[in-house]
Amino acid sequence: MKDPRRQLGDAGEDLAAAALKKQGYKILARNYTTPLGEIDLIARHRGELVFIEVKTRKSLRFGEPQDAVSAPKQARLRKLADYYLKRQRLGEVPVRFDVVGITLIEGEPRVEIIQNAF
Repeated sequence: MKDPRRQLGDAGEDLAAAALKKQGYKILARNYTTPLGEIDLIARHRGELVFIEVKTRKSLRFGEPQDAVSAPKQARLRKLADYYLKRQRLGEVPVRFDVVGITLIEGEPRVEIIQNAF
């Protein structure tokens, strides 16, 4: 049996991937694991390589989901992206970091894509 937090995260990533595809993103990898941690989604969009953090919440008690991407989390994501770029031998390519906030409160899920989030 999967951990309920993991199930929520997986559901959020599925919703995020579908919404991103509708916006023209080409998903290259999901849950890319490195020794430093995991990148939720990696995609190409408008000529840029995009590293995407997905945050999913069932309530707004602790604020919007995207607010959980703190400065230390952003720094870690930059390191993970650097690892990916070196591992894939991509050299100098245009890169950006997007955040997808998903709120699952009664009814339709709310999906917010924030480009160039940090």
